[in-house]
Amino acid sequence: MESLGTFLKNRRDRTTPADIGLRTYGSARRVPGLRREELAQLAGVSAGYYTRLEQGLAETASEQVLDSLARVLRLDDVEAAHLRNLARRPAGSGLSEPTEEHPHTRVLALLDALDEATPAVVLGRRGDVLAWNRAGHALTAEHLPFDAPRDPDRRPSVPRLFFLDPLTRDLYRNWSELAAIHVGYLRLTAGRYPDDARLAALIGEITMGSSTFASMWADGEVADCTAAPMHVQHPTAGALSVTYQVWLQPDSPDHRLEVYTPNDPGSADALRLLGRPEEASSGAERPPVRS
Repeated sequence: MESLGTFLKNRRDRTTPADIGLRTYGSARRVPGLRREELAQLAGVSAGYYTRLEQGLAETASEQVLDSLARVLRLDDVEAAHLRNLARRPAGSGLSEPTEEHPHTRVLALLDALDEATPAVVLGRRGDVLAWNRAGHALTAEHLPFDAPRDPDRRPSVPRLFFLDPLTRDLYRNWSELAAIHVGYLRLTAGRYPDDARLAALIGEITMGSSTFASMWADGEVADCTAAPMHVQHPTAGALSVTYQVWLQPDSPDHRLEVYTPNDPGSADALRLLGRPEEASSGAERPPVRS
């Protein structure tokens, strides 16, 4: 799992003196970004303290120090939250087996209440599918058994499918864009739950199985997952375009309800067909979809 020092060094290397208006007077530089002492001075801490912080030797970092580092490194809100998550991790803490995840009854009731043409999926903290409606299953993974989420040992993992399942990769016309979001959100989650042994194992498995994931993970990007367009080439419904929106669950803050809404009339018709598989199999015609 990523450490505070690793994240700080990654962002320090990315921040050039020119980015923050720091004069270098033409001197030769051996580092790609800021020097440790430069960052320390700009953040108002001693160079020795910052060095210990980056090397994992400092026990704590105050909110004031973290705010200063985030300001100098020009972190956005998500990156700053990730910085704080990493700083809260106790030194030398190990991994532990997390408790089994189960969707709350209220989110299941909401899932059942959605229109059959509105795909929706309930995701756990590691991106495991905890539940989905018929349309959500048909849109995102119709090649998998519908009842797979009911068994914790068989639950589909969205990050695993995205990088290790060829059918899932072929499903998305904007796969690269969505994959980057998945990697960034997985890193954000790893900062929130640094002791989750299953999450660490998942990241290790995908890293070993996908050089693309390994390369994207090494970039160090962090991102939240709230809403984005998905352009799909569906094996049954054809080309369609939707936007996913994430709804957090107050009763289960680790869980997310993803709802998919059409971006055009043709996609709306395609979703209606996916919600009624008997119509889709009859070969009913639908209007063309605009990308």
